Amino acid sequence: MRLWWFAIPIALAAATGIEQQSPGTRAPVAMLVNFDGLGVGFPGDQPMGPGRNPSDNSLAIGPNHIVQIVNSRMAVFDKAGKLLYGAVPTNMVFKGFGGICETRNNGDAVVRYDQLAGRWLYVMPIFGKIPDRPDEPYSMCYALSAGPDPLGPFHRYEFHRKLFPDYPRPAVWPDGYYVPTSTGDEVIQKHVCIADRAKMLAGGPATEQCIVIDGVNFLNNADIDGPGLPPPGAPNIMLAAGGTQLKQIFEDDGIYAWKVHVDWKDPAKTKADGPVKIAVAPYHYLCNGQLTNCVPQPGTTRGLDAQGDKIMQRLVYRNIGGVESLVAVHSVNSAAGGGGVRWYEFRVGKKNREVSLHQQGTYAPDGFYRWMPSPGIDRKGNIGIGYSFGGKPNFAGQRFAARLGTDPPGVLSFRETITVEGEASQEATLRWEDYASTAMDPSDDCTFWYVGDYLKKGATSYSTKISSFRIPGCR
Repeated sequence: MRLWWFAIPIALAAATGIEQQSPGTRAPVAMLVNFDGLGVGFPGDQPMGPGRNPSDNSLAIGPNHIVQIVNSRMAVFDKAGKLLYGAVPTNMVFKGFGGICETRNNGDAVVRYDQLAGRWLYVMPIFGKIPDRPDEPYSMCYALSAGPDPLGPFHRYEFHRKLFPDYPRPAVWPDGYYVPTSTGDEVIQKHVCIADRAKMLAGGPATEQCIVIDGVNFLNNADIDGPGLPPPGAPNIMLAAGGTQLKQIFEDDGIYAWKVHVDWKDPAKTKADGPVKIAVAPYHYLCNGQLTNCVPQPGTTRGLDAQGDKIMQRLVYRNIGGVESLVAVHSVNSAAGGGGVRWYEFRVGKKNREVSLHQQGTYAPDGFYRWMPSPGIDRKGNIGIGYSFGGKPNFAGQRFAARLGTDPPGVLSFRETITVEGEASQEATLRWEDYASTAMDPSDDCTFWYVGDYLKKGATSYSTKISSFRIPGCR
């Protein structure tokens, strides 16, 4: 499948009609819990050490546990923030499995809680080439808990990969675990692989099927929140932003959708149909995309990366009474010269499964930078978004804004909650977490959990803050 994007001339003024240039009118959503996770100052029994940068924050919430991964370390907490286990290398979940998954503690690992089955899923890529496998030199490692305990026992799998498996973003769907990845920063190529969820839940032999898509941006697959399921056999929806940074195309007026169908009986029928363009308000990548020295910090010329070329994790799917929604976010230039959070709610058609735009907005209430967002949608249809905040004279920190499902379209009506203020500039590297995570609590389907980076005073590397919120009226 070979697809190419074309440049679209865009005037920034054309996008300001959906830009929210003032804060919401409601009081900020109150924080329920707020505590330090992994990073500098972490009080774990086994010292974290300097850690790897960027943090690549991943967070999953179960009925009784919180699991956090930062690049190559993991920890388990209770819901009051008490440390139960960690910090330990992420590949601890492969101890005794043997092979490369046990011996290499690779970065970019991600954790998900499969609410439909009550299981914990860990996905860890193997980046370094394995010398004795020239045709399939990479791997993707899966550990799926056999029960409700995030520390196992596990059903574990290693699937060989031909292509570099960078930046995995796992998604839970009834017929598989969908894991889109990139084949590198210097090629315009992505791929999505689907692992056989049913067989993995049973602990039996399982396979992984992959689809390679050329000429596209970073892909995200729909990831289910809540107990509402898509119709039986419904394809997974996959989205990407337009533009192509490597071709100096930093703007577009569409989000692009695929319907991904996996066939476990006949892999030849596994396919991704698309892309179909969904017209949205024009946007320009914040900072012209990824790996740019962009977001200014006080006291240094070092800027921070904005990852402005991609839809961020997660692409959230929610079925409320038969109304199927998808919430997606990315970082865009704002009219005031800073950065804004562009967010969308799409709807999925009942008959043909086509995706249409329901509402959109860009949250940019001032000239500062808001970027690397991560969204959630609760069982009432309320949307919450966590994101990084910065720009001189502010050190980079984390904030959360939200809206009621009954609010006017395109507006985040709750003013920002400051989850943590930054206390220092990050000067060692421009990489800033690459992504953060918002996850919904399966215990009530109302509580949002969010994790993101900040620097403590005098620190040279990141700390993380884990926070929770419940929008008024959701019980």
